[in-house]
Amino acid sequence: MRQLPLFMSHLPEKRGKDIRWYKNLLDFERKKRFMKIAVCDDDRPIREELIRLIQRQVTDADITEYQSGEELLHAGADFDIYFLDIEMDSVSGMELARHIREREENSRKRRIIIFVTGYREYMGEAFDVNAFHYLLKPLDEKKFTEVFARAWKEASAFCEQEKKYIMVKSLGAQQRLLLKNIYYIESRNKKVIIHTTEKTLEVYGKMEELENRLGSTFYRCHRCYLVNMEKISAYSADNIQVTNGDNLLLARTKYSDFIKNYMRYIKNGGIVNV
Repeated sequence: MRQLPLFMSHLPEKRGKDIRWYKNLLDFERKKRFMKIAVCDDDRPIREELIRLIQRQVTDADITEYQSGEELLHAGADFDIYFLDIEMDSVSGMELARHIREREENSRKRRIIIFVTGYREYMGEAFDVNAFHYLLKPLDEKKFTEVFARAWKEASAFCEQEKKYIMVKSLGAQQRLLLKNIYYIESRNKKVIIHTTEKTLEVYGKMEELENRLGSTFYRCHRCYLVNMEKISAYSADNIQVTNGDNLLLARTKYSDFIKNYMRYIKNGGIVNV
């Protein structure tokens, strides 16, 4: 028999429809996951040192080590944070980083890449693949602690953003919409229409109310449009294009404010498609 998680062990026995409540909590527990970290280096002592340093800072991490770039590439696994050596036989860390960025274009997920190498001359290439940081061997523990803390914070924030949602009423029923799946919201003929990656639906409510609920990831670019900045693919002085190909009006009086907010969004680690 499957045991209840510790946080449920003190709860009174439930019957009938209340079983569903327990099942939902169990499902929630199963879906919770540790941050996934890959450590890829052909030098075993370096791998062991990296894992030791990570475990000194966090306990809720799922760490997988790889002794070659080829092994990591063939594994096909996905991680939140990558520690990559650069000079490795067969597949280099730089090749791995390019592969990760190419795969990222389809998944919309942001990964953090940290290079760990004994060579300074690859810093320019590291910038090209948008590496989070470049650590030199031998590792400086104080520097590692500082860099990892920032990487963990950013990865955690992104994971939390991935789970955010709103409840809206449509066709007489409450529906749960993940914010990451919303392209934009439109006001048309006194109706509010939400365009998502899965469907388009009319909801009860006002644009102002939704604007307040959605937070800073969304921007009111026009009185008729509220755009998810994660989904922006291009913009001009009077137009914003989103990743599904739709074009939204950008009020001329809003252009300067839009640029300021969009740049702040980028600086804070938002996904950029431009």
